[in-house]
Parts: sequence; C-alpha cells; structure tokens
Amino acid sequence: MSEHRPYVPENTTMADWSWRGLVLGIVFGAILGSANAYLGLRVGLTISTSIPLAVIMVAAFAALRPLIGRGTILDVNIGQTAGSASSSLASGIIFTIPALFMWGLAPTLGKGWLEVALLALCGGVLGILFMIPLRPFLIVQEHKNLPYPEGTASAAVLEAADGGGAKARPVFTGLILGAFYKAILSLAQLWPGEVELRLPVLKKGLLGIEPTPALLGVGYVLGYRISAIMVAGGLLSWLGLIPLMALFGESLQSPLFPDLFPDGSTPKLISEMSAHEIWSRYVRYVGAGAVATAGIIAVIKALPVMVASVKEGLRGLAARSQIGVSAKLRTSRDLPMSFVLAGTAAVVLILALVPGVMGGGAPILFRMIASICVAVFAFLFVTVSSRIVGLVGVTSNPTSGMAIVTLIGTSVLFYSLGWTDAVGKVTVLTIGTVVCVAASIAGDISQDLKTGYLIGATPGRQQTAELLGAIVNASVIAGVVLLLGSQYGFGGADFPAPQATLMKTVIDGVLNANLPWGLVLTGAAFSLVAELLGIPSLAFAVGIYLPLSTMTPVFAGGCLKALVEWSKSRRNREERTDRGVLFASGLIAGEGVMGIGVAVAALITGQRPEGIGIAFEGVLGSAVSLVGFALLGWILFRTARKQAG
Repeated sequence: MSEHRPYVPENTTMADWSWRGLVLGIVFGAILGSANAYLGLRVGLTISTSIPLAVIMVAAFAALRPLIGRGTILDVNIGQTAGSASSSLASGIIFTIPALFMWGLAPTLGKGWLEVALLALCGGVLGILFMIPLRPFLIVQEHKNLPYPEGTASAAVLEAADGGGAKARPVFTGLILGAFYKAILSLAQLWPGEVELRLPVLKKGLLGIEPTPALLGVGYVLGYRISAIMVAGGLLSWLGLIPLMALFGESLQSPLFPDLFPDGSTPKLISEMSAHEIWSRYVRYVGAGAVATAGIIAVIKALPVMVASVKEGLRGLAARSQIGVSAKLRTSRDLPMSFVLAGTAAVVLILALVPGVMGGGAPILFRMIASICVAVFAFLFVTVSSRIVGLVGVTSNPTSGMAIVTLIGTSVLFYSLGWTDAVGKVTVLTIGTVVCVAASIAGDISQDLKTGYLIGATPGRQQTAELLGAIVNASVIAGVVLLLGSQYGFGGADFPAPQATLMKTVIDGVLNANLPWGLVLTGAAFSLVAELLGIPSLAFAVGIYLPLSTMTPVFAGGCLKALVEWSKSRRNREERTDRGVLFASGLIAGEGVMGIGVAVAALITGQRPEGIGIAFEGVLGSAVSLVGFALLGWILFRTARKQAG
C-alpha cells in the first residue's frame, strides 16, 4: 500500500462526478484541442493543455456558480480530465490524416469526416482502455519514480485554486489578445504575416520571421534551450544547406533528382530556383531523414522502458483479480477488466469489419491484418508512452517517432505482400493514425490519473470522463482538420503539416522504393551528430525540417522565458504556477480559434478574406509587423513577471 495521502481523503464521500463538469470540460477541451490541431498543422508541435484546462475549469465554475452551483475540486478535475482528451486526439490526427490530401485522396466533410472521426475514436478508446490495467503499477506503485510533471502541476493548480479562480485571468487575457492579433493578420491584413531579409554574401541566404502570437507562445512554453536548438536546425538549413546547394548547383545544366519527379510541378535548374524552392524540393528530404532518425532514436532509447512497461502490463493483467479483492477504497476503483476486454474486442472488430474505415474500402484480408497490427503496436506504444511522459511530460513525448516505427514496420509487411497501390498506402496510414492517437491519449490520461491520485479522485470516474471526452471530441477535431484542409490544403505555406508530410514520405519511399536516399541519409547523419553531442536530436531535426521563419518567433519566445527566469532569480522569487505559461497558452488558443474561424468564414463565403483594403506594405509594413510583435512580447514579459494574485 502506498504511503501517499491525497488532498481529499479516501474515505471522504465528496461528490466526484457531475454532468456540469463533464459538459464544461468537453466544451473547453474542444476549443483548446482545435487550437492544438491548428498549431500542429502550422509548426508540427502541440502543447499539453492539462494545466490551462485546470485553470479554466476553476474559473468557469467560479463564474457560473449562480447558475450551476459550487463545484468541488473533484468536479473540476472531472471536467479537466474530459477536456484534455481532445488535444491528444488532435496530435494523432494531424500527424497522419493530412497525408491523404497530399496524395489527392482528401476525405470529404461528409462521409470522410465520419471515417476520420471513427479512426480517432478507435485510437482514443484503445489508448484509454490499455492504460486501465497499468494504472495501479505506473501511477500508484511507481509514484515516487514517475513524477508525471503536467499531472503534478495540474494537481497543484487545483489545490491552490480550490478557493477561487483568479489564476485563470492570464489564460483568458492571452486568448483574447491572440485572437485579436490573428484577426489583424488574417482578416484585416493590416500588415504582412511574414518578414524576410536577404543576406548579401550567402547565395540565396534568407532570414525570416512569422511574427504571430501562437509561435511566440510555443517558444515561451518550450523555454530557451529547446527553442534555441530548434532555431539552430533552421539556421543550418537556411544559412547552410540552401546557400551551399545554390553555390554548387548554379553550374548544373539539367534538373537534379529528386526534382525530376516533383509532385505536380515543372522541373527546374537549381540556378532558377528561389531559396524556398530549394528548401521544398531538396532540403525537406534532408529534414525528413533527420526527423525520422531522431524519432527512431527516441524509441530505441525508450526500449528499456518499453520492455519494463510491457512486463508490468502483463504482470498487472495476471494479478488483477487479487488486486480487485483488496482494493475497496474509492481512490482505487478502476473500470473493470471485463469492460477493458470487451471494449478492445469491439474496437478491433469495428476496424476489421466496417468498410471504409481501415484502408478506405480495402478487402477484408487487408482490414484483418491491419486490425491485428493496430492491436499489437497500440498496446506496445501505450505502455511506452505512459512511461515516457511520466518522466519528461506530454510535450516531449516522441509520438511521431512511434508512428514512424509503426509505419515502417507495416509498410515493409505490405511491400513483402505486394500491397503497394493506393489502397495499401491508405491502409498503412490509417494503422498509423489509430496507433498514434492511442499512444498520444495514453500519455494524456496518465497525467490525468496522476492528478487524480494526488488530489484523491476516483480513477474509474476519470476513465469514464476521458472516454466520453474522446467520443464527443473525435468528431470535432476530425471536422476541424478536414475543414482546414479543404480551405487551405496541406503541405504548403499556410499549413505545412510537417509530421504528416514525413509520414507520407516514409510510406511512399518504402512502398515505391524511390526515396532520394542520399538526402535522407544526410539528414540522418545530422541527427546522429546531434545525439553524439548530447543535443536533443528531435528538436534539432524539426528545426531542419521547418522553415526558419517558423523557428525564429519560437526562439524569441524562448528568449523571453529565459529573461523572465533571470529576472525572478534576481529577486529570489519562486511561484508554483507560471503566469507566463498561462498567458502563452492563451495566445496559442486565441490564434488557433481565430484561425479556425477564418477557415469557417472562407467555407461559407467561398473565398479567403481579402483584407479591408488598407495595409502597410514594403519596408514600412515589415517595420510595423516587427513593432507589433515586439509589443506582444513585451506584454507577455510583463505578465510573466507580475506577482501572482
């Protein structure tokens, strides 16, 4: 028996379930999950929404008290648990589904929306169910060894704010400001959304910045070290590889592979290409190799954890009946194993038997093999995901690396069986979607269960809330992704969808045997060098893969975080809750919500917003854009330094 004593004692009869908390959590979760989908499609990164959701739920119960009554800390926790599921669904969908658009197989907003929602739902349910037998071991027995940082922080927020919701103000302030700033950029279009500076000596060397609130907020959340590593990868691409290719390629008299086979574009000489074209047709393959290798390295490094987790999971299944006899306390009641087994069987049967879900109408043999692959890879990576986030948190969970391993393994199997047509590609991708969602949501519910363990919640109620949150928000997140794809497309400047582009590259390369391996292996070498130098290779590889203009505002946010921490250290001040993180989370959510609103407006009107006819352009426009971004950073800095109330 653990020596831990929860905030709400085990023998307390405090209500820990209410529909008001569940509904509020699902609504706010849909907003933050949609914003996370928007962010991930833009820059390939998502953030944990557990802490912002905990703060928002406290504030919502306080503001709505005259209508819904006073909510207990356990009520608030149920809402936070249900809401956090949406962000995990977003992570899984955006890493894979956009590849369908790049293949010209875009799902429609009708039938395709239901199929994508069902894929997300199956992955979410599997991830939650597989975590139920692991909870007594990973959350309870490993309590002192696995801190689950977001879960612990959320518990601290709930305990600190149990008497009021004033701490939520930075989140809502950031949300309003982020939405307003995005409206200026995308609706009013008063100044340019990107500023570029051409360097005089480096051939086609280009510095750029996208001065947007979401990217600034991401950098603040990540901190200086990770943001600096990411921008270093961007500098290598845009001030190293691109000028080098431009210098040595200017004398070539014919197009260079792989530009001989670009996706729907005319082959060009390197001397005729802009910096952006060199990046999209060559350097992105280097970045893809770097990201794929870094993801595989992350999984290899997690192998000891993976083996230990699988052993614990099997041991947990064997010892489950004995635990059930002795665990009578409210804080030890999980959903029954019969529910876990029945739910798992139902998901596998849905994937195998429902046409159009697994592989877009693939034959029954395809779907049966695919369903078996899903079950094996999902159980494997759910245990890995929970262990990893227990140590480093959800934001650092290498979900994309797990998806890459899944896709490579499945692609090799399908290649050996001769299933290399469009149906085979889509089937491989849908397997990756379900596994990716399962691994992502397993990390999320692990954090939630840690929060519940610390404050004294009933785990079975939390597991039910997470399931309901996943069921409801699967359709919401699927709709958001398909809406953005139908209006803007994926793989371009608006939404590069870097992980999905990488997944497409992996599947195409294995099934068609036509990857430019020289460029891919060059990227792999960069990731290996980063690992040997002790640098987080995944962050460095993402920097190589994405435009430098995306990395520079992230770096600016990281610098602000370092400045705030230096300022606090000089004043010997420590806080359990960083107001800057809350404000930055609001900036991310605000831009994401407004970005989705712009997409909805474009869908209704049939055209993108064209501005109000008044805009700052040229050098003046660039100056105004940078001044506005600097003002946004100053507000973030001031908010982060302000003493918490």
